[in-house]
Amino acid sequence: MSRPVIQVDQKVGLVKGLPLSFQHLFAMFGASILVPMLFGINPAIALFMNGLGTVIFILVGKFKAPAFLGSSFAFITPTTAVMAAIGAGGFAYACAGYVVVGAIFILVAALIKLVGIKWIDVVLPAATMGPVVALIGLDLAGTATGMAGLLPAAGAVMDPKAVTVAMVTLGVAVFGSLMFRKFFAAIPILVAIVVGYVFSIALGMVDLSKIAAAPLFALPNFALPKWRLDMILVILPATLVVISEHIGHIIVTGNIVGKDLTKDPGLHRTLFADGFSTSISGLAGSVPTTTYGENIGVMAITKVYSVYVIGGAGILSMILGFSGTLSAILMSIPVPVMGGVSILLFGVIAASGVRILVDQKVDYAKSKNLMLTAIVLIAGVSGIKIPVGQASLSGMTLATVVGMALSLVFWAVEKAKLTNDFDDEK
Repeated sequence: MSRPVIQVDQKVGLVKGLPLSFQHLFAMFGASILVPMLFGINPAIALFMNGLGTVIFILVGKFKAPAFLGSSFAFITPTTAVMAAIGAGGFAYACAGYVVVGAIFILVAALIKLVGIKWIDVVLPAATMGPVVALIGLDLAGTATGMAGLLPAAGAVMDPKAVTVAMVTLGVAVFGSLMFRKFFAAIPILVAIVVGYVFSIALGMVDLSKIAAAPLFALPNFALPKWRLDMILVILPATLVVISEHIGHIIVTGNIVGKDLTKDPGLHRTLFADGFSTSISGLAGSVPTTTYGENIGVMAITKVYSVYVIGGAGILSMILGFSGTLSAILMSIPVPVMGGVSILLFGVIAASGVRILVDQKVDYAKSKNLMLTAIVLIAGVSGIKIPVGQASLSGMTLATVVGMALSLVFWAVEKAKLTNDFDDEK
């Protein structure tokens, strides 16, 4: 018997909905708090703004687009450059850049509303989109294995405890997905994280004193941005990266839930929501937001697509922004636990890309399809980095840009009947 699907518009009762929402929250938690920690700001503000952004995304998407907005990694390099240039208080100047980036998202959303989305079929055919989606997962594979302790930093030695915890967590997630029944079949990721956490405590890897010392309530550190044109210009080039990322995530989410989200609720709505969330995050002194691969992976594994569940995760994230104790508990989850889960989540995303190629019956006897997939894959896994200001195009984002450009060229060549598909001898 196949696992039951909780559809996008399906409401779930509180008893089942709460653990399902926590599952989504846990999946993104480790990565999402890492970004503010790298910038030296309290993760509580990011948790609150991520949750608020998610709720806004659900509302703007007319309860049709299931996505959790977490902290974007695309801005780490340019933000670090701004902070290095300004010194103390430099993050506030980066926040102004986030506000402008969000405004650009909104302008692009308006343009797409005006011209429509037929261009997506031209620049992102299945032979391009399949490998791009696969690269979303493959691009993050090194991150997952690094978190799991399987790829220690240069000069470091592999930690047996970390690897053991990661493998136990991964094992529970994998076999739970295969063997759990009834409601537990919908929460294998949550169960895996809980088991990994308890196992970590048993191995002495969790400092429980920080939880005991945390205040019950804590106000997030809201702060206004500071404006300098030259610093804003350092941040802006990353816009291309996150727009490419957004389009890829929305299309793969649509493929997983079985709905074309670019048409309904529409790419213009999802882009607007993502941009608006990033702008208000910048205005509040938080990090920019983006759709998250971890939550795409959770949906693919569990078949829980409900926007009400993901909206609940957003509300829980907002609550965590004000709860010192709950935040401390989640922050005490060892990285290897999240690494073990992420190996599975990112692998499932990669498999979803292959599924697109199979479902769309991509014909590799046609040179166009073979060339598109080949070039996109190599662009994504080659390690090439093309500087875009202080940011860079690499991995999935580079593959997306290359694939879109090449698809457009091939379309034009085909329209001109210059391909060998139009050989007179046929």
